[in-house]
Amino acid sequence: MKLRSYFVNLLILSFITLSLPLRAQLVGDDDDESKLYAESKQVNQFFRRFNGEEDEKGNRYYPRDKQYRSDKLRKKYLGILFDESNAGISNALKVEFSKYILEKPESSILKFHGGNWFSEVNATFTSGGKNQTVTLFMELEKDHLGSKWVISRVHADMFEPYFVRDTTKVGRFLHPLSHELDFMNLRKALSNSDSVSQFTVKRFKPDHLSVFLYEIKKGNLKFRSVEQVKFHFFQIGGWYFEISQFNRPGYNTGWLISNLVKLNNDAEKDLLRKHLYYESK
Repeated sequence: MKLRSYFVNLLILSFITLSLPLRAQLVGDDDDESKLYAESKQVNQFFRRFNGEEDEKGNRYYPRDKQYRSDKLRKKYLGILFDESNAGISNALKVEFSKYILEKPESSILKFHGGNWFSEVNATFTSGGKNQTVTLFMELEKDHLGSKWVISRVHADMFEPYFVRDTTKVGRFLHPLSHELDFMNLRKALSNSDSVSQFTVKRFKPDHLSVFLYEIKKGNLKFRSVEQVKFHFFQIGGWYFEISQFNRPGYNTGWLISNLVKLNNDAEKDLLRKHLYYESK
């Protein structure tokens, strides 16, 4: 689904409307569970439903209210906040996740300013007259008395060729006595752009964000539109989940959990983060 062409306004709008009450679309007038199937129209409404902080009509609950974060309400919402078309999330895993949430209510509340969650924005840019996909990773950053969305990382396949380094064979290198020549051999070493990466330290990691900013400032890369937005959550101990927006007929629509992974240790968590950031290649 095409989102607004200027993604910054979209993300800022989500932040501004955090405190505004949202009303879900109701299905019928009967006081039954079908009302809970109304879509979560915005990300902050997903937060409130996951936490059990609003009723089926979208009215906010507050700490003084009896239903505020009640196990019964959270259990109902947890049953409908998954993308039902995704066969990759087993029912057993959903049950285990929901059980964990209900058994640890104090540590399983999503917090908008709690860190450990970020957005993945797939956008289209033009470079050299061609459309190119660039993935922007956005996170919230404190700013004076408030906060703002900032770009923390970038990944683009178009940048990959610039960082290719063949480690299967001995390549070009600077002689260990190069310092005695005042490193004049750098002239020859840097004359071939295809092999220049061989002269960097082994621990060098490509920084697509720096290249992205350079290309933007030089006018070589121009923004066109946002194609897709996802959000990744690591706030629940021992778990990771992703939410995506679904626009389709029926009840199972809006912002829903589109991926769920149980994390057994910090090593698995770090590995998954690297995978999401394209750092495991």
